[in-house]
Amino acid sequence: MQDPEIKEEKSILRRREPYNFMLGLGIFGMSLMFFILTMLYLNRQARPDWVRFEMPAVFWVSTILILLSSLTLHAANVSIRREAFFFYRLWISLTLGLGLAFIGMQLWGWMLLQGQGITLQKSISGAFLYVISGLHIAHLLGGIWFLVVAWVEALRYRKYVDSFIYSVNPPNQLRIRLITKYWHFVDALWLYLFCFFTYFTAS
Repeated sequence: MQDPEIKEEKSILRRREPYNFMLGLGIFGMSLMFFILTMLYLNRQARPDWVRFEMPAVFWVSTILILLSSLTLHAANVSIRREAFFFYRLWISLTLGLGLAFIGMQLWGWMLLQGQGITLQKSISGAFLYVISGLHIAHLLGGIWFLVVAWVEALRYRKYVDSFIYSVNPPNQLRIRLITKYWHFVDALWLYLFCFFTYFTAS
């Protein structure tokens, strides 16, 4: 006969499976939306008023920052599994900081583009970049919100015993996995968008 506690834990995990499915469905929908937007971008390039421009170097910096944030979040996951809770708090803090720095670099890039005369009103190509990168920032902010929640909880449970109980709690484990999956997705999405814009805005 199966242990009642094990049976209950499996029941909890089954009830939470829809969260994985919902996130996967959301990722598929977002991927489709950004793919369609980039295809529309290519379609509009044939217009006579299309303006080509170089991506400011600050976008390269933002790309490095967001890729680093994926590495620090991975390190946070490794740390919490190894019960290195101090390093978990350190890595989750760095991930949050890098995410916020990425947004700052993006806004700086927008300002540089406007200085070049690439604006929403005067440039269709610029308008596409602002809208698409702005939508990406909006989706990233969703990830940052959940990172803030994880960061606050990490700081709240500073004692080893509290941190250990938090780390072995199935709902908390699931939350961290979902945050990680979503964050890696928005990072990969920006890498795609950055490569796309870098190639097609100047070509």
